[in-house]
Amino acid sequence: MIKAYDDKGVESSLKGFNHLTLAVNDLTRSLEFYGNQLGFTAEVRWANGAYLSYGEAWLCLSLCLDKKEGMSEQYTHYAFNIDAAALAVLRDDPTLDIWQTNQSEGDSLYVRDPDGHQLEFHLGSLSSRLASLKEMPYQDLEWLSCHKNF
Repeated sequence: MIKAYDDKGVESSLKGFNHLTLAVNDLTRSLEFYGNQLGFTAEVRWANGAYLSYGEAWLCLSLCLDKKEGMSEQYTHYAFNIDAAALAVLRDDPTLDIWQTNQSEGDSLYVRDPDGHQLEFHLGSLSSRLASLKEMPYQDLEWLSCHKNF
């Protein structure tokens, strides 16, 4: 569990690391690398991305469609678990640099840290994300693992 304390010694509401999303140029090449070379389990693939798991961690590969921008300016970000009350407080903070609105399963807030790193505070898990794909699949979704039987 990530433990952070404010200047009054109050524990943070972050609950740990959730997932990593990487912007990639070639989805097939990245799936082969993370699956075949690093041992991740490919869960699903769709036209513009894929979800993979490794133990309790999960990875999203997101196809970089805008070749003009550098990879660091794309969708790569680090996601942390957070509780709903803390997410509501963060959402009301006018000083946060919000870089995107949430468009996927699970409530999320996307912010940049002071150095420009893209962060996500997320309510949800790989299991809840995969379950949502049974109801509303992404374009060209292909199940690659046993999780298709939700």
